[in-house]
Amino acid sequence: MAIQIGEHISLPDFPLLLAPMEDVSDPPFRYVCKKYGADLMYSEFISSEGLIRDAIKSKQKLDFFEYERPFGIQIFGGDEEAMSLSARIIDATNPDLVDINFGCPVKKVVCKGAGAAVLKDVPAMVRLTRAVIRSTRLPVTVKTRLGWDDDSKNIEEVAERLQDEGIGALTIHGRTRAQLYKGEADWSLIARVKNNPRIHIPIFGNGDVDSPEKASAYKNRYGVDGIMIGRAAIGYPWIFREIKHYLESGEHMEAPSIEERIDVIRQHLHRSIEWKGPVLGILEMRRHYSNYLKGIPHIKEVRNQLVQKGTLEEIENVLESFRLKAEGLRPVLVDG
Repeated sequence: MAIQIGEHISLPDFPLLLAPMEDVSDPPFRYVCKKYGADLMYSEFISSEGLIRDAIKSKQKLDFFEYERPFGIQIFGGDEEAMSLSARIIDATNPDLVDINFGCPVKKVVCKGAGAAVLKDVPAMVRLTRAVIRSTRLPVTVKTRLGWDDDSKNIEEVAERLQDEGIGALTIHGRTRAQLYKGEADWSLIARVKNNPRIHIPIFGNGDVDSPEKASAYKNRYGVDGIMIGRAAIGYPWIFREIKHYLESGEHMEAPSIEERIDVIRQHLHRSIEWKGPVLGILEMRRHYSNYLKGIPHIKEVRNQLVQKGTLEEIENVLESFRLKAEGLRPVLVDG
């Protein structure tokens, strides 16, 4: 049965969402994730204040391609007027939905009364959400956490009140702000939200899903409508197709070959250069090589060469040389 967000967004049964990640979820990265099965993707999170000030970096984050649809643009902020104006700007760019970030735990965001800080003030969260909903014709969704800390896990109240305001879906990261990304995500509270008879919007779970087995176990144990995947997709976009295959068949797909990994590095690299230019595109691609090549024996030398090269031709030569030498090598599964 399809999962519906608003009137016009129809996702497959148990969709897999790509999390919005700052300095990661740009168009080149989203391209490879979409290719391998991400059903719904988002922009990097965008400051509402930066957007209305016409900050160049914020405006660039609004851009997306038609093949990325359905696509959401995520904003954060602690000021109702700024959030409202941002929603109107986003409306004009015509994505499929607007997502509000009430979960970012980073200090520079929280200090501005935005992101996860709003979990300490549910009425303010409601007002901010209402301001966005009233300023856009698009469906509005929310991503948040269980609460501020262990003593204030208020996600059940948050879910009901935001649904009453008219949000179309809710994604819940199974940690508090105080946990940051440490410890295990607690999906039991996510399940309580999903199983609340008052809740009728889609509930997506997020946190610690890094394998097909976990995705299947969490689906069956907690009953969520879909899963959002973040860090596990960095350098491994194949996780989306592997989860889908496992859910359908109960069997594992063969891990991507070295040739396929090199091919995806090339695609990501070319998209990065097209999007950011030859200097920044190559520079920002360096953070991805270790993740793409993780688990391959004796890879340190190749990785070091890749991060030292400054032109596309030089990087292509390193990749081709590695491909020719790689016959017989196969990735080794590495925990984490």
